[in-house]
Amino acid sequence: MTINYYWLRPFLRLRAIALALRVGLAFAPLIYYWLRPIGLAFAPLIYYWLRPIGLAFAPLIPFRKLYARFLLSRAKHKSLQGHPHIALWIARWVPAYSYSEAEFFSSDSAPPGIENKRREGFERLANLFRQRFPKTIALSAALETGISDLAFVNAHRVPFQYRQYVQDHLKIGSIVDETDGPRVRDMDGNWSYDLGGSYGVNLFGSDFYKRCIDRGVERARKLGLVLGPYHPVIADNVARLKQISGCEEVSFHMSGTEAVMQAVRLAQYHTKRSHVVRFSGAYHGWWDGVQAGIGNPRPARDVYTLKEMHPDTLRVLRTRDDIACVLVNPVQAMNPNGVPASDSALIASDRTANFDRSLYTRWLQDLRDVCTARSIVLIFDEVFLGFRLARGGAQEYFGVKADMVTYGKSLGGGLPVGAVCGKSALMRRYDDSRPMDICFARGTFNSHPYVMATMNEFLRHLDEPDVLAGYEQLDVLWNSRACDLNQRLERLELPVRVANMTSVWTTLYTQPSCYNWMFQYYLRTEGLTMSWIGTGRFIFSHDLKNSDFNEIANRFVAAARAMKADGRWWKNATLTNKAIKRRIMKELFSAALGRAPSDRTTGPAEAIPAPCDTSSRHETGPSESW
Repeated sequence: MTINYYWLRPFLRLRAIALALRVGLAFAPLIYYWLRPIGLAFAPLIYYWLRPIGLAFAPLIPFRKLYARFLLSRAKHKSLQGHPHIALWIARWVPAYSYSEAEFFSSDSAPPGIENKRREGFERLANLFRQRFPKTIALSAALETGISDLAFVNAHRVPFQYRQYVQDHLKIGSIVDETDGPRVRDMDGNWSYDLGGSYGVNLFGSDFYKRCIDRGVERARKLGLVLGPYHPVIADNVARLKQISGCEEVSFHMSGTEAVMQAVRLAQYHTKRSHVVRFSGAYHGWWDGVQAGIGNPRPARDVYTLKEMHPDTLRVLRTRDDIACVLVNPVQAMNPNGVPASDSALIASDRTANFDRSLYTRWLQDLRDVCTARSIVLIFDEVFLGFRLARGGAQEYFGVKADMVTYGKSLGGGLPVGAVCGKSALMRRYDDSRPMDICFARGTFNSHPYVMATMNEFLRHLDEPDVLAGYEQLDVLWNSRACDLNQRLERLELPVRVANMTSVWTTLYTQPSCYNWMFQYYLRTEGLTMSWIGTGRFIFSHDLKNSDFNEIANRFVAAARAMKADGRWWKNATLTNKAIKRRIMKELFSAALGRAPSDRTTGPAEAIPAPCDTSSRHETGPSESW
């Protein structure tokens, strides 16, 4: 019997197409990253040419999935922060290597005269540290073998190529035993200004939190440690938080990370959707469900990491049906799509920051509109900024209402705390019609009586007249302080600037250099103490007097002058940010192949961007804003 294959051709073609799609999807990640530069160049034209065709075939499920995947790919930031799975893979591949002593002082191919200056300056710093901080350094070194967190931060204060030599010759301490206003005292009796701000907790000054804790302990002393039943002060805390947040219910937790965990879980529970949208570079605690990429060995599978302040992201939110919530950390307004600045990654002078309040307000408003239209829960993660911008937090400051808000840090009045505020419909943890369907979240120390009492002291302080008046002048005060310092640095021709979002500051560098990370050590010699991320973030308390700020500014300038005098900011036409990064890439490949890095050549000169230029961070879409 002869079979006529003519009639089978259409079916065979469909089968071939299906097979091709399967193969294409299997190799899609590789194809995507190989062809992405070309695709980005032609993406606007392709999108607008094919959009009518895509809409016509939208009812067909395969085309809808491919179209949704296309939109999702466009909404990812071009940096590694926008591709956490790739970033995690690369992090596991990057080999460790250390500079020799000669390379340590001339990693930018500086001439012998500059190299000798640097060597002499480094030895002077090392001797000063040994003489000034012997007890503090010794105790810190002894603790490092028993406290894993201390070992971690000490290993991540400078770029890893310089780490070993710094740890061997320029040790610092991490122990203080007393505070006096904005100053802290180490174990050797040295007083220094604290620019670390206790990771954001210290909003109103160390003396204020001492009073909060003393008063809170006294108020809860009669009850002591009783968990389960509540101390009566909790009623006032709930009322005040409801009024501040504009929400209907509150739940208490023991940390900001726990608060974010609960908010995300509740959003997924009530929307019956799986995915969370976070923005490139944003930090929301170390929980697996929101920390995608480097730092989390378990890949976060239900997280979309998208571009902030971009229409492509709004387009994804409008078209996907699996998004439960969108997380916003308002501090990202300083540097949208950029990771929190840290000196451990400061291998060049390309750190950027530029806070534009009106622009970020417009972004949040558009985000609010899309989330409302698509029934997506909008969560403001105010654990870090909290009440730093305004009494009502980021919601009041930007004039945009969230569905849920998380708080932490300063809210506890100096004690650990986390809180979630939200609409009643989102905060309920069970379903009356489905008695076995619950959203569980409990904790032994949630609503601890001592925490509730100190929290009440903090919340009452927010309503004092002088505090409310201070919020009204907040931007004017801190912007003028930053501007005055920048003008002074410019007059002295020092290649360092500051950028700020009220009392949260970061340090920028205007001249290409491999050694900007050294600035943190010069600041320490002048009596300015920072957290382990160095000059990436300074956090000031709002009670800082002008006289104290002027002293801090004087010490900042003195540190910059000393660093310049030691040849750390050596100029050369071929020393560019691009050349520095190119050299680092060559060293990485050499180390991966088992060869010692030796190439010290640099490339041609390039234009140096303005210190507050963030054009490389938040992109704009084709012929539209958002």
